Amino acid sequence: MATEESKRRVEAMVPRFQLDRVLNQDEAGRRVTLYGQIDAQPALLILERAPFPESSEYLSALPTNLRSLTNLSNNDIYAWFLGSGGPVFESDEEGKYADFKISLICPCNEKHIKKHSKQGFRYVTETPEIYRDKVRPLMQVSREEGHLNWVYNIIEGRKEVEDVIYRTPLGKAGDEGFLLLPNLHWDRKTIEALHLLGIVERRDIWSLRDLKKKHLPWLRHMKSKLIDATIETYPQIEADQLKLFCHYQPTYYHFHIHVVHVMLEANSTQSMGKAVGMDTIIEQLESMKGDEETGMDSISLSYTVGEASDLWINVFEPLKNHRASPPQ
Repeated sequence: MATEESKRRVEAMVPRFQLDRVLNQDEAGRRVTLYGQIDAQPALLILERAPFPESSEYLSALPTNLRSLTNLSNNDIYAWFLGSGGPVFESDEEGKYADFKISLICPCNEKHIKKHSKQGFRYVTETPEIYRDKVRPLMQVSREEGHLNWVYNIIEGRKEVEDVIYRTPLGKAGDEGFLLLPNLHWDRKTIEALHLLGIVERRDIWSLRDLKKKHLPWLRHMKSKLIDATIETYPQIEADQLKLFCHYQPTYYHFHIHVVHVMLEANSTQSMGKAVGMDTIIEQLESMKGDEETGMDSISLSYTVGEASDLWINVFEPLKNHRASPPQ
């Protein structure tokens, strides 16, 4: 057991650490490994952000105690910021170093609250019949509730115009128009955490379920353009350092493609049951038998759903309970 003297001795070592170089940093910036020296002895210092305390007193004071706050962008009810909760240091590149990436939704609604609340998850299988009869109608309701206004603002050039990396001429590419811009959860600096979004102009493709064999030339062309635009904008990246995928179920029902660095931390949004590789979608469509109208709505898809989501409450939980009920 450590004595008080030994505790004080090792505690005094950390402030004497002299940085030589950064060895590693995770994509979210929560963990960094530093190499340097303490009293001329080689040393590694591994720093990891501690979890937020659950204290209401601390959390209620946190927003008002931020030392700096920089808005990255805002669109409809959404806004994104970088903020600092500790001492503010000047940076040669961005002005100030930030401790936090902050997202704001105001006004939020019940769906936002459910999505971001702690909840259990289930792994479900959506058959073509369940999609047609149960899930598609829910998608329709969601689209009609105005949740896509922020997407339309981007497509129509009303918001985030300065962030667009590449786009086909607005309104001139017909059904093949699309654009590419940074995901607002990316800090725009950490290349190994790169996360971009390719958003299509057309509004009749809500998700990968609407993709058909007739879309194959467009999908191949779009994939090529997204990769070329990314490596042209960020020349330190090579094509084989990029992953392209779609979410199913997606967060919002307007077809979009995620473009990320292969080193991006594989969190739940890239896990099985959420992310479907673009190459996999293309190969799936290529292998399907049938005419040009044959598509992704004709197969079963398995994925995770939150227990607070409309999909679980209104579709899969009732189906589960019905199957489990004994015949009358």
